[in-house]
Amino acid sequence: MLNTLQTNAGYLEQVKRQRGDPQTQLEAMELYLARSGLQVEDLDRLNIIHVTGTKGKGSTCAFTECILRSYGLKTGFFSSPHLVQVRERIRINGQPISPELFTKYFWRLYHRLEETKDGSCVSMPPYFRFLTLMAFHVFLQEKVDLAVVEVGIGGAYDCTNIIRKPVVCGVSSLGIDHTSLLGDTVEKIAWQKGGIFKQGVPAFTVLQPEGPLAVLRDRAQQISCPLYLCPMLEALEEGGPPLTLGLEGEHQRSNAALALQLAHCWLQWQDRHGAGEPKASRPGLLWQLPLAPVFQPTSHMRLGLRNTEWPGRTQVLRRGPLTWYLDGAHTASSVQACVRWFRQALQGRERPSGGPEVRVLLFNATGDRDPAALLKLLQPCQFDYAVFCPNLTEVSSTGNADQQNFTVTLDQVLLRCLEHQQHWNHLDEEQASPDLWSAPSPEPGGSTSLLLAPHPPHTCSASSLVFSCISHALQWISQGRDPIFQPPSPPKGLLTHPVAHSGASILREAAAIHVLVTGSLHLVGGVLKLLEPALSQ
Repeated sequence: MLNTLQTNAGYLEQVKRQRGDPQTQLEAMELYLARSGLQVEDLDRLNIIHVTGTKGKGSTCAFTECILRSYGLKTGFFSSPHLVQVRERIRINGQPISPELFTKYFWRLYHRLEETKDGSCVSMPPYFRFLTLMAFHVFLQEKVDLAVVEVGIGGAYDCTNIIRKPVVCGVSSLGIDHTSLLGDTVEKIAWQKGGIFKQGVPAFTVLQPEGPLAVLRDRAQQISCPLYLCPMLEALEEGGPPLTLGLEGEHQRSNAALALQLAHCWLQWQDRHGAGEPKASRPGLLWQLPLAPVFQPTSHMRLGLRNTEWPGRTQVLRRGPLTWYLDGAHTASSVQACVRWFRQALQGRERPSGGPEVRVLLFNATGDRDPAALLKLLQPCQFDYAVFCPNLTEVSSTGNADQQNFTVTLDQVLLRCLEHQQHWNHLDEEQASPDLWSAPSPEPGGSTSLLLAPHPPHTCSASSLVFSCISHALQWISQGRDPIFQPPSPPKGLLTHPVAHSGASILREAAAIHVLVTGSLHLVGGVLKLLEPALSQ
C-alpha cells in the first residue's frame, strides 16, 4: 500500500514540467500534518537535530545519533533512502522499528488521512512525505528524548522543513546533486540547504568552498541564525588519544567533526534547559564565521564515534576470495572520496600468494547525474572488468516490495545501463562498434542471453558487461565463490557472451577478487539484500 504512494514515471515527468510553487508544497505538508492529528508546535517536543548537506549528511546523522545514544538517551533517527527494508528509515535507539510497530503506525496514519479527506485536497501525501509524517508520529508516541532528522532533498522546501524549533542544525559538505530540483551551481544549492536555518537556533557547518560558504553565512544572517564553522577533527584530538571512527575513509573525519559539534551543542542545550547558544571557541573568524568550540571529546563521545555503523557507506565485506567494497557515492566529489578510500584499502591489503588478483567495478547511476563524469573518476582504480546493471535485485520484483521503484520503467533503466557501458568503453579508448546496441538474436527454441549487447570479438578488450538485474551480475562476479551468496544454479545464457565466458574462468581461478559497488545507494542496497540475507529478516 505504501508503494502505491510512489509517483509513476510518466506522471513524474509531467510534475517536473509543471512544478508548482515550492512554498505551497510546504504549506501542503503542514496541512497533512494537521489532518494526521498533529500541529507544527507538537514537533518541538522532539528536541530535533536537523541535518542537511550534499555529501555525508547520513553519516553525520549516524555519528550524532550513536554519540547521544551512548549517553543513555532514547534516540529517534529519520533517514533516507533505505537500503534493504523501508523500516530502516525510522529508527529508535539505532535499530529500524519492528515490522509490528511499522504496520501499526502505518495503518493508524493511513486511516486517519483517509478519514479527513475532503473534496479540496488529495487524500494521501506522496511516499516520502507519508514516511516523514509517520516518523514524527512514531517518535512522539514512543517518547524519544531527541530525534535526528536527515533532510530528504535540499532544505528550504524539503518536507522535513516544517520543523519550526529544532535544538540545532547542521550542514555537511556541499556539492552538485539533484540539479533539476535545487539548481546547477553550488551557490544555488547552498541557498536551498541554508533554508533549514531558524532564528536563534545554532547551526554548524564544515569548511566549504568560499562561494557556498558565503551563501550559507548570508542566509544565516538574514534569518538571525548563529552559524559556526566546525574546527577540524585534529583540533579536538589535541592533548588526547586520536579518535577512532566506526566508518572508514578519510572523508568521514569531517562528518565526525560536525557530529561532535551537534551532539555537544544538544547536550549543552539540555543542561541549560534550552537557554542561550554555544560560545565561539576563540574570537578568530574564518570567512567571517565564528569557530565552533574546541573541546575534549568525552568517553561517551569517543565510544559513540567508534561504534557508529552506517551500512552501504565505505563498507567492506570479506567473503573467502571475494572482498566487496560498498559505497553509495553518487556525486563527483563523493565518488572521488570513494576512489581514495578504495585505493587506500587495496594498498593496505595482504597480497595473496598463488594466482592473480582481479578488480571488478559494479556501477549504476540514476536521476540527473552525469554518468560519464563519474565513470571517468573511477578509471584510476584500474578495473579488469566493469559491470553495469539496473537497481533491480531480480528480473521479477515479486516478493521484493521494499526494492520496488515505480518512478522509472524497465526500458529506461536498461537503456541507461547500456549508455554507461558505452561511456566506459569510450573511456577505455575503444571505438564503440555499431553493433553495441543490437541485442543477441535468440537461438530458435533457446533462451535469450541474460547479457545485453554482446560486443563483437574485436571490442572485447573493454571487458564490460551489462546484466539485467543485480542477482545475475553478482552470480557472474562471484562464480559461486562467496560462501554466503549461493543462489540456485545460474540461469541459462549467463555465459553466452564472449567477455562473460572468458571472464568466468579468470574469476574462478583468481586468488582474490576485489569488487567496488558504487554510483547509487539503491544499487548498494540491492547488493546488500543479496549478500547479507540477515538484513531482510
